[in-house]
Amino acid sequence: MADGLQTVKNWILDRHPERDDIAPDLDLIENRLIDSLSFVEFVFLLEQESGTAIQMETLEVESIRTLGAIEQHFFKAPAEVQA
Repeated sequence: MADGLQTVKNWILDRHPERDDIAPDLDLIENRLIDSLSFVEFVFLLEQESGTAIQMETLEVESIRTLGAIEQHFFKAPAEVQA
């Protein structure tokens, strides 16, 4: 797990002390681990940790629905182009 993704996971766990861990495929929104009150702070953290500017108007919920999706959209290195 990338350091930035671990920071995001820890941020969520800090807000939900009843949880010990978060499975990569757990729906963060459906399970209310990210709610409307913390959403802007969450997106800001995601920008900081991934180094990616996020436009709220174009952000797709599916890209932040699970830790796996977050990793895929914000922390995976782009595949190298082979010649």
